Amino acid sequence: MEPHRDGHQVATQNPQSTRNAEARWHWASEHLGYRFESRELLQRALTHRSAARDHNERLEFLGDAVLNFVIAARLYDRHGDSPEGDLSRFRTALVNGETLGEIARELGVAEHLIVGPGELRSRGGGASTNMLANSLEALLGAVYLDAGLDDAQRCVLRLLERRIEALPEASSLKDPKSRLQEWLQSRGLDLPRYAIESRTRSPHDPRFVVVCRVAERELEVSGQGSSRRGAEQEAARRMLAALNGE
Repeated sequence: MEPHRDGHQVATQNPQSTRNAEARWHWASEHLGYRFESRELLQRALTHRSAARDHNERLEFLGDAVLNFVIAARLYDRHGDSPEGDLSRFRTALVNGETLGEIARELGVAEHLIVGPGELRSRGGGASTNMLANSLEALLGAVYLDAGLDDAQRCVLRLLERRIEALPEASSLKDPKSRLQEWLQSRGLDLPRYAIESRTRSPHDPRFVVVCRVAERELEVSGQGSSRRGAEQEAARRMLAALNGE
C-alpha cells in the first residue's frame, strides 16, 4: 500500500497474487454484502485504466445505468405524489460523484483499488473522489453481470437506503444557481452574471475560479471548483449567503 495524503490508501501490490485476490473477495463479501462468483469480475471492477488493459471503465458505464435505474425506481415507489422535477432532484442528490465517493470511502474501496504507479505519483499517492466514485459504479456493474438485477438492486439499496430515508424536502435540493435566480427574480432584480477569473489546466486536478456579480446590490463573490459549473455553483451559494447577510 502507498499512503494518500488524506489517509486513503491505494493497492500497489501484485493484483494477481492469490492472497490479494482473496482479500478483495472477503472485503467485497463483507462490505458490499455480495459474494462474487467471478473473482475476475471483481478484480476488473477495482482495476484503474492506468494499471491494465482489462480495466473497469466498461463496468463503470454499466454500473452507472444500474444505479440510476434502481434509485429511480425506489424514489418512484417511495414518493408517490412527487412530480418528475422533485424525483430528479432526489436522484441527483444521491447519484453524484461526491456522494458515491463518500460511500466508497466508508467501504474502504481505496485500499483495494489496483492503480498504476505513474497514476499514483501524479495524485500524490492516493485515489481521488472521482476515481472512488467510478470504482463503486464499476463494482455495481460487476454485481449485475455476476448475478443479475435482483442482486444488484439489493446491493444498491444496502448502500444507499439510509441516505434515501434522510433526503430533505425537494425544494431544498435545488442547486444554488437556481435558488439564486429565484431569489433575485422574486425581488424584481436582474439575473447574476458569471465570469471565469482564472483556471489551471492540470489534467489531474483542474481548478476554476468564477466570479458572480449582482450589480444592483453591488455585490461580487467568487467560487472555486474542479469544473466551471462547479465553480459557478459555489459562487452562487456564496452570493446567496451574502444577500441573506450570512
